[in-house]
Amino acid sequence: MTGLTDIKTRSGFIALAGRPNVGKSTLTNAIVGSKVAIVSDKPQTTRRAIRAIANGEDYQLVLIDLPGVQRPKDALTERMQRRVEHELDDADGCLMVLNAEQGIGPGDRFIAQLLKSAKVPIVIAVNKVDKSSEPKTVEILQAAEELGIADAIFPISARRGTGVEALIEHLVSLLPVGPYYFDAAQRSDQSDSVLLAELVREQVLIRTREEVPHAVEVEILAITDQADGLVRIEALLLVETDSQKGILIGAGGRMIKAIGTGARRTLERELGTRVHLALSVAVRRNWRADERLLDRLGIE
Repeated sequence: MTGLTDIKTRSGFIALAGRPNVGKSTLTNAIVGSKVAIVSDKPQTTRRAIRAIANGEDYQLVLIDLPGVQRPKDALTERMQRRVEHELDDADGCLMVLNAEQGIGPGDRFIAQLLKSAKVPIVIAVNKVDKSSEPKTVEILQAAEELGIADAIFPISARRGTGVEALIEHLVSLLPVGPYYFDAAQRSDQSDSVLLAELVREQVLIRTREEVPHAVEVEILAITDQADGLVRIEALLLVETDSQKGILIGAGGRMIKAIGTGARRTLERELGTRVHLALSVAVRRNWRADERLLDRLGIE
């Protein structure tokens, strides 16, 4: 019988925490080496606890890109907050991400206070140092240390990859010895439909402003492989008001066409084949408070 002493690999879970727009999703993609989390400068970009899988020669590091920690406002944010607390309980470590460009604010301190009760090692990554001056970066690194929660602090640029390798090495050192949890070729635990829906939603986030990004969710209705190698994808964009629907469609249908064009190109890169994307928009009032719909969309 093979025991733990015979296992040469490390594997485990690291939870990512940080307020919106600190670059957690960009960092997740950089560590994994492929796109598993959508990226946007809009708050609440991440709604699901995505398990992103980084495989090395002797390790499997599973990153849980948590929803942006915030005070619960509705059923959606309450679920996001519960997920944060649950994932921290099950993790082997926690990585808190700060934004060097913006500095440390009340939101960061709120999260740090929440993490003080965590029973796992906490690492801080000060991201976006490429957009910050050296004196300001030094100041933020000192402020990060003064939060009093971190076992280690790393200045990084997830966008450029600066410092990411050293961060990975440290995170791997926190993992217990054990076999892989996922297949070595796997990069995410998301279903195909969820991943494709998120890639479509990313294009909505890129192109819309104000209340619209928060009010949009995407549901994949059908994925059909056709005889000529084309993949047909039917996607439904859910919004909460008629005015939001009008914004997504745009004058003469220009907005929905732009979203569809951008999404189709992204989907083709992801799937490696030609895609026909059929988009429709529907009003579902107060969908963020609809528990059954949130269940169907996979937002736990």
